[in-house]
Amino acid sequence: MKTRHSSKVTPFRLAADQNCEPIACAQCGVYQLCLPLGLLQADLTLLESIVKRKELYKRGQLLYRAGDPFDFIYAIRSGSVKTYVCTQDGRTQITGFHIAGELVGLSALASGRYSSEARALEATSVCRVEAERLDELAQKIPSIQYQMLKIMSGHIRRDEELMLLLGKRSADERLAEYLLGLSRRFATRNYSATEFHLSMSRGDIGNYLGIAEETVCRILARFQEAGLIVTNRREVRLVDLPQLEAVGRISAAA
Repeated sequence: MKTRHSSKVTPFRLAADQNCEPIACAQCGVYQLCLPLGLLQADLTLLESIVKRKELYKRGQLLYRAGDPFDFIYAIRSGSVKTYVCTQDGRTQITGFHIAGELVGLSALASGRYSSEARALEATSVCRVEAERLDELAQKIPSIQYQMLKIMSGHIRRDEELMLLLGKRSADERLAEYLLGLSRRFATRNYSATEFHLSMSRGDIGNYLGIAEETVCRILARFQEAGLIVTNRREVRLVDLPQLEAVGRISAAA
């Protein structure tokens, strides 16, 4: 879908539509996640041997189901994925939204089975890393273990921040911080920090933040009326970051 601000939003929107031929790791958006600190070129060759590159998923397609054997860690190269769990009474709770440059499936390391389901929110390209062979390789190359610990530490920190967000903040504060969190995550991956595409629906955002879909829509409308953001369907531009941070009561550098 074309946007009014295509010059800034384009890298995020078009990445999944590019040629399906595999590209070298050095050209991949998740290169720094795959390349542990200090890894030698010879070791990188070993790492590349366990990566099944450029798997494509259509919008709505499942990457894995809860209870499936833990076969792969998924590194998102383009597009986005949501993870969620289903309760016995049929309700769904979204546990995370994952963008290009992030890993999905790490929570299965302990049990050997995926504890949630992962579904593509749009056309999405991933690298699949063989879990068993990654474990073998990590035993040979300590720097891989260290890098995986860093990645998992980041996941734990995000979970802690979400718990604080859900337990101690108002609906306005939750949504403001959600937008700021996306801004920071896009910025660390060299995407625009102020203009991006919300691939998730308003209902999904509400489910994740623990507020009603109608409340999400009303708050976004209020933010726009106050001059904090500009929205065009699922495209959003953060106009006044300092004021949005004030609403969220958290520094963008936190």
